[in-house]
Amino acid sequence: MTNNLSPYDLIILGGGPAGVTAALRASELGTGVAGQGLKIALLERNRMGGTCTNDGCVPTRALAKAARLMRDAEQFTSYGLTGAPPTVDLSALLARTQQIVYTIQEKKQLIQNLQTSGVEVFTETGDARFVDPHTLETTRGGRFQAEKLILCVGGHARRLPFPGAEHALTHSDVWALKTLPKSVAILGAAATGCQLASIFRDFGAEVWLLELAPRILPAEDAHVSQTMETAFRRKGIHVLTGFAGVARIEKGAGGFQVISPSGGEFPQNPTSSHASPPPVEAVILAVGWPGNVEGLNLPAAGIAPERGFIPVNDFLQTPAPHIFAAGDITGRMMLVQSAGHEARIAAENAVLGLRQTYGHYIVPHGGFTDPEYGSVGLTEAQAQNAVVAVVPFADIDRAVIDGHTDGFCKLIVDRDSRQILGAHVVGEQAVEIVQLIAASMAAESRIEQLAGLELAYPTYTAIVGLAARKIAYEMGLVPLAPEWRTLGRRVAEWEGREA
Repeated sequence: MTNNLSPYDLIILGGGPAGVTAALRASELGTGVAGQGLKIALLERNRMGGTCTNDGCVPTRALAKAARLMRDAEQFTSYGLTGAPPTVDLSALLARTQQIVYTIQEKKQLIQNLQTSGVEVFTETGDARFVDPHTLETTRGGRFQAEKLILCVGGHARRLPFPGAEHALTHSDVWALKTLPKSVAILGAAATGCQLASIFRDFGAEVWLLELAPRILPAEDAHVSQTMETAFRRKGIHVLTGFAGVARIEKGAGGFQVISPSGGEFPQNPTSSHASPPPVEAVILAVGWPGNVEGLNLPAAGIAPERGFIPVNDFLQTPAPHIFAAGDITGRMMLVQSAGHEARIAAENAVLGLRQTYGHYIVPHGGFTDPEYGSVGLTEAQAQNAVVAVVPFADIDRAVIDGHTDGFCKLIVDRDSRQILGAHVVGEQAVEIVQLIAASMAAESRIEQLAGLELAYPTYTAIVGLAARKIAYEMGLVPLAPEWRTLGRRVAEWEGREA
């Protein structure tokens, strides 16, 4: 790595979704600044693309696809099909997963697009650290100075400091498995833990899912948590919530044993007649995602990390006003789409000197579990003065056709404005379904407009129309003319109905 002490106008640290978005947006804006382009550099310590593409959501979704195919094969006889049940060839599956990652990386052509935009790209720099508020040096010999910086260094899977923790895996270690474990204990039942539990169970493993909180997916609507736990138990996952914690992991002849603080083995299942499970072949930690602040030497830049993240104000400025941050490192919404949103605002504020605030108001998200779950907006507990409707998947014909009738769609609507406050879906294609609702929320549609949308038949998204119509009639809204069916045509086509 060649030292480069010629100062840049802007350095972006990190080549994931936030870093790439920030660099491209800064380059766009910089072409009009002072009549010439800005001098911009992007530094990436390893591979471009970030955690999501390389060992996060993309490869996890590939595994979920394989798990879904395994599940669908169970329906063969119901649809008059014959054939041997499929088995998992883990090495072939992981090879396919890496091929998918490579294909997506090639398709995006991140380095080429950045260089075409005038951004200097430095990859495999090794870790970077601040020497002073404007200077970075990397472990592979690089030295860079900039007037302003945007930190987009992401996060990593948390490892807990209990004895025997070295025996536990994280999601990143799954890609190095040589054989499929027959039994797995997963510590943590948020999005990552639930997805891994679902995948390994569909692959035939015995799975124990442990969560400290009173329910799995604790950040989701309580109805989502309850339905997902019921579905997991039905498919044979041993779910334990309110778990006291882990004192240590012991390695024995039969595998790895998780020991609770009381000294006992964790129970297999509250409803099981067995006091404890046998030792498992693998223990996976899914217990948090702190930011990559270690090694940055942030105090040299005038920044003190808080709870493992870089603190920012509403303009995504750190305590050092010339340094901005975006993405997972801020500890806000740790999602790809949110990282890109923050990165655009950080770039605009850094380059143009604006004071734009950021907010994550409409952020559809979910998990590629079986069944899927998806959410956007407020939960029922968070909403006030709201009307709520829940429609079961069994009410839509597509779910009956496909044999996937488990699940529901919940809509939450403001009683006064009639605008959608939130939605929560469990069931087939749940993540896709909430995208439609998110678009309606972004357009500030009223519930009668969503109810009037003529959705294709038979589809899973039809459940949104059913839920919207249920709320509309509950609120006393009825159509007056055929035009009510056109989305956004006019709100006045509805009137109150006497109770």
